[in-house]
Amino acid sequence: MLVSPGDVPTMTFDWGSIKWFVTPSGVPGASSTLGEVIVNPGKGHARHNHPGAEEIIYVISGEATQMVDDGEPFTIREGDTVHIPKGAWHSTYNTTWRTLRLIVTYTPGGEEKALEGAPDFCLHDAGAVPEWRPA
Repeated sequence: MLVSPGDVPTMTFDWGSIKWFVTPSGVPGASSTLGEVIVNPGKGHARHNHPGAEEIIYVISGEATQMVDDGEPFTIREGDTVHIPKGAWHSTYNTTWRTLRLIVTYTPGGEEKALEGAPDFCLHDAGAVPEWRPA
């Protein structure tokens, strides 16, 4: 099954956007989740955890400060991969002026549904292009 970016909705938040390409609810038979996450300059995804799934972050481009399991924050850059065990608290902050692009997976899939409860969550239809405005 081929999934192109224009085929799936875009989630937006004050900190950036996400396109989930594979999810258990969107792809018949899928048991994991895979998507592209964009973190805007100077923004971040605050400390949170996923009690039921591990997460893997792969940095496509950009640089950020990453924290895993309440440990000392460290820098992640293009080509780096971060493994976050089930239930581990973590956060990602783009401390640069450039956009941070990540590939993110959840195993098992389904954790992406929790993001729909965020107060700044907005869902844009497949094919729509979100308009960004400064906060």
